[in-house]
Amino acid sequence: MINITKKEKIDIKEKTLSIIGIGKSGSSAAKLAHYLGARVFASDSNTNIPTNVAANELFDLGIGIETGVHSNRVYESDLCVVSPGISKHSKVISKALDCGIPVVGEIEFASWFTTSPIIAVTGSNGKTTTVKLLKKIFESKDLTVSMAGNVGIPFSSLVLSELKGPNENTVYILEISSFQMEFIKHFRPKISVFTNISEDHLDRHYSMNEYIKMKMKMVMNQEENDFIVYNLDDSCLVNKLKGNKPKLIPFSVKNNDTLFKLDHKAINYGKNEILVEIKKLKVPGTHNLYNILAASTVANIFGISKSQIRKALMIFEGVEHRLEFVSKINGVEYYNDSKATNLDSVFVAVNSFIKPILLILGGKNKGADFKKLKKIIDSNKIKQIISFGESGREIVTAIGDAVRSEQVTDLISAVTIAQSLAIPGDVVLLSPGCASYDQYSNYEERGIHFKELVFSKV
Repeated sequence: MINITKKEKIDIKEKTLSIIGIGKSGSSAAKLAHYLGARVFASDSNTNIPTNVAANELFDLGIGIETGVHSNRVYESDLCVVSPGISKHSKVISKALDCGIPVVGEIEFASWFTTSPIIAVTGSNGKTTTVKLLKKIFESKDLTVSMAGNVGIPFSSLVLSELKGPNENTVYILEISSFQMEFIKHFRPKISVFTNISEDHLDRHYSMNEYIKMKMKMVMNQEENDFIVYNLDDSCLVNKLKGNKPKLIPFSVKNNDTLFKLDHKAINYGKNEILVEIKKLKVPGTHNLYNILAASTVANIFGISKSQIRKALMIFEGVEHRLEFVSKINGVEYYNDSKATNLDSVFVAVNSFIKPILLILGGKNKGADFKKLKKIIDSNKIKQIISFGESGREIVTAIGDAVRSEQVTDLISAVTIAQSLAIPGDVVLLSPGCASYDQYSNYEERGIHFKELVFSKV
């Protein structure tokens, strides 16, 4: 076995590594391990992997692959690297641990082989927007800025590129999910960012306490010269982060005891310096103000000038699939919020509008209590709910007669019904509140399909 007790002494050369899961993360970890001289074997229970481009690349490198099963060969290894889609509760992980094999995640594994500073962003909502805004801000400085993690770019692929062409000015900005924190050992961000904490992924973590515990693992290796940037308006974060070694630097839309202060007209720095007028921002809504304040705080810690921050904020146009305006057709506005995979995101989306809303939601439930939808229905913004997918029936049952609702099988039917019911002045909002995996490979595919359906009716 590989002794992973001390990061600086980890050596995988000539060691046998099992990669569990051959998606983007797993195949990238396999290629990184191969480059560093390890004997690599990749295993995936999915039978469709042979058609995967990434898997074909592993074949070309001479890396052994098995699909449709996790054979005993998995357990003939010195280390297991697990993709984030594989739960710590899975049989293959339990057996590996029972065999005494160290198990780490792809993010942890990649972090062993870089000394470049890491900015890690986590939270239940706002992660992607904050990460992409940070990248926009940091591009204004003479840095090689690389974005990875839960945005669909494996950290391992970036670290491999760095090893092949070292750059002293590299900074990594990572979006981190709770899944990626399950097997943390040495991962240490220079700056940890917490956007918020709300109910999510309870289908995997089983309880809020366990979910929060996974999130908090992001700071477990940080030291006194590191930083934690956090949402001061989130009482859970305030309580959980109290007493940590790193310097705690808050952001807030309610409290002015922060680096950046908010009033009804502008975001300010200090007492008198205006960072940016709110009317000049291209991303509306209170939720985006939180993301902007988080990113600005991080940039300030990193020494990026206020003028550079301001410039980036004024040109940033948001994130695809997050409250993305699609089109206005016959007086009806269509918005794609496919990235909203929990109910808190749905609440944020609904509260961004004052117009009547036909809300399309559904997919694979991640443990959410759909009865909580009643609190946004009571706002009288919701004109109609159209549910689809695996959770469609559950949603309709949960809301009862609180609002007009209809259950359909798929997104095609949902959009068709919404278009037949909407009148000028209405908003048709896709904000699923669920994962996409019952009918789509990811939320991006779902969002693209929604946009195609909208435009097909033009």
